[in-house]
Amino acid sequence: MLTVEKIGGTSMSALNEVIQNIIYFERTKETFNNRVFVVSAFSGVTNWLLEDKKTGKPGVYHHIVNGTGFYRSLEDVILKLKEINAGYAALGIDLDAANQFVEAHVSKAKAYLENLVQVLASGYVSRDGILQAAREILASLGESHSAFVLTNILQGKGLNALFIDLSGFDDQRPFTIDQRIKDAFVDIDLANCICIVTGYAKGTEGIMREFDRGYSEVTFSKIAEVLKPEEAIIHKEYHLSTADPALVGIENCKPVGNTNYDIADQLADVGMEAIHPKASKPLEMAGINLRIKNTFEPAHPGTLITRSYVSTLKRVEVITGIDKLTLIDVFDPLMVGNVGSDLQIMQLFYKHGVSYTFKTTSANSISIVIWEADFREELITDLQSLFEKISVEPVAMVCLLGSNMDQPGLLAKAATALAKNDINIVSAGFALRKVNIQFLIAREQFKTAIVALNQTVG
Repeated sequence: MLTVEKIGGTSMSALNEVIQNIIYFERTKETFNNRVFVVSAFSGVTNWLLEDKKTGKPGVYHHIVNGTGFYRSLEDVILKLKEINAGYAALGIDLDAANQFVEAHVSKAKAYLENLVQVLASGYVSRDGILQAAREILASLGESHSAFVLTNILQGKGLNALFIDLSGFDDQRPFTIDQRIKDAFVDIDLANCICIVTGYAKGTEGIMREFDRGYSEVTFSKIAEVLKPEEAIIHKEYHLSTADPALVGIENCKPVGNTNYDIADQLADVGMEAIHPKASKPLEMAGINLRIKNTFEPAHPGTLITRSYVSTLKRVEVITGIDKLTLIDVFDPLMVGNVGSDLQIMQLFYKHGVSYTFKTTSANSISIVIWEADFREELITDLQSLFEKISVEPVAMVCLLGSNMDQPGLLAKAATALAKNDINIVSAGFALRKVNIQFLIAREQFKTAIVALNQTVG
């Protein structure tokens, strides 16, 4: 059956395991083909090109932003990419071909970037558009490199592997992303080859403009939407688990096994992404099932996400949360009976481009929780101009998620588990469908709360 599969950056850096556990695992000569692999850059490469996703340490992109000259930093990236190539000598890589690809590809990028810097220096155009284009060019380098390397190694092993570079470096046609994907696959006989595709896809709309670092999953999703595979698969370095093994211990959690796209959305809302929410929607709407697998446990079926799954047993499927949230409480004695207070608040959130993950109300107050990274002083100032008192405090959120967990006593059981561990509930809530029960707590009690809930209701 045709599958479209995504391999993440951490998994890609364990390339021997990728080949043995994904490409070759339980495959015969007749079943190697009819598979499309969308690959991320090797771990760390996109950080060198843009910025470190976790620490914010600047990469090549920030030299362009600050006008400090990007040549040396880009040359450093070339050396690092060649070091990565050399690390796969034992896998049979054609080192000369791989290094020539790096030099030629980065050389083209440098030429584009030089032109952008010159235009930027002229002062005649908007910085935003030019810098966005630079970001797109740099991001594409990582995926082009990893896809070429994997293709080269597989070809050396005698497999009919095709390198499909969606970065469009040599293609000036003004395609949208969807058009570029359709054009790339139009003449390919999928039944007789393995396709290795870049996780970056060039398009007139700019894939990073909307999705930024989540773009590779969007490319994966769009390819699946076009090819209509029997199954879409994401290979990660871990299972989608009932709780975070780093918090509760690997012996105290297990792979989820089955869930639905609604629960996947709930996970994304608290930062535990099974898949980027903008990437999951096309799959969900097209009725394409998504499987999350652990690269390092190839025999395990992983977790299957479908549109219609509902657990036959009333149970909590995942216990998760996030400790980087900010609570904004809006109080005003004139709220009671007043129509439109919530609308005024939401209009200000919209004005400042801030989304929320949790909201609860009382007669005279509305409490809203946002990501700490989205906090804006200007938003608080605007709220203070309309309402009597605005309070802000850091919080954490712990959640119980499940496709069928509407059982009497679950809320009380969870609250009791928190109370027994001296954890005060700042606020709590759930919608009618009861697929997500949320508790706001103090940040410093986050890990304790996750462990307590996992021991009691997990």
